[in-house]
Amino acid sequence: MDEFRIDSHKLIFHPRELSQWLAGEEVYPIYLEISPSGACNHRCTFCALDFMEYKPRFLDTAILKERLTEMGKLGVKSVMYGGEGEPFLHKDIGDIIVHTKESGIDVGITTNGVLLAQPLAEKILGSTSWIKVSMNAGTPETYAKVHRTQPEDFHRLVRNLTGAVALQSDLGTSCTIGAQTVLLPENAAEVETLASVVKEIGLRYLVVKPYSQHHKSYTSEYSSVDYDAFNHLKDKLAVFNDSTFSVIFREKTMKKMKRVVRGYERCLALPFWSYIDSGGNVWGCSAYLGDEAFRFGSIHENTFKDIWLGDRRRACMQRVATELDPEGCRMNCRMDEINLYLWELTHPSAHVNFI
Repeated sequence: MDEFRIDSHKLIFHPRELSQWLAGEEVYPIYLEISPSGACNHRCTFCALDFMEYKPRFLDTAILKERLTEMGKLGVKSVMYGGEGEPFLHKDIGDIIVHTKESGIDVGITTNGVLLAQPLAEKILGSTSWIKVSMNAGTPETYAKVHRTQPEDFHRLVRNLTGAVALQSDLGTSCTIGAQTVLLPENAAEVETLASVVKEIGLRYLVVKPYSQHHKSYTSEYSSVDYDAFNHLKDKLAVFNDSTFSVIFREKTMKKMKRVVRGYERCLALPFWSYIDSGGNVWGCSAYLGDEAFRFGSIHENTFKDIWLGDRRRACMQRVATELDPEGCRMNCRMDEINLYLWELTHPSAHVNFI
């Protein structure tokens, strides 16, 4: 039921970039995660980037648009707007999303959805590939507790999503609207309720995923959650699946939380993606935000091409290739499946010619 390969990876669909990388050639990132806003209107109990402290800083619209135009020409294929804050808090986010698509770059959005009112939805739905809403409970009371907000935000979110689905039908756009929930002891009893709610709204899917401890997070109360205790939910949630809706229960990712070794000795994924924070800094990895060794430069000071081909990034890639031990990285990071694939690709077992 995971038609969008959310519990896997999609690097296999980019053989040209892979062949260039295997040949030792420079490649520009296929995917970027960009944080338009450092501020957030929620304070979720599980927030991995709480250490960024929700600073009220926002990317400069003109500079970002200039860099997006450049990145589209360089071959960047997708941007996900999310990051350390709520992207819809940026006053120009609608214009930024439209410009991103006009630059030849596909757009995805991770948001809490509370600000996705009709005028914004009407502006961005035609320029967006997908919107994934963080919705971490099935009732207003538990939602307010986990998101550390008011119960009314739950109702506002439901209204926004209902309106967006209806608007999408009216406009005839192809944007995929879904939801995701981080499975926690506080909300586990409501996951079925949540699945019922989002299916009734008309969303395409609900992702149920495990918490992953960021090594810089202030919060650590979920670092030892035993996901074996929630295995029974997979079958219960399967009853919601049909031709228009699916629950993507990330069982494989949950099982990997207990693995003894990662399966790769070096991180190989960094050439294929990057992260731009709300201050305009370009980072090699979101797990190392704040570590100057992983900061490539700033879009306020240089073109993206100069940053990507610059000495700082070159030095970082050398350290990652020769010194960085992934065992010290975040478990099940966004690039984990890609690293497993790339490690096997570059360290093949015997008899691989017998296809």
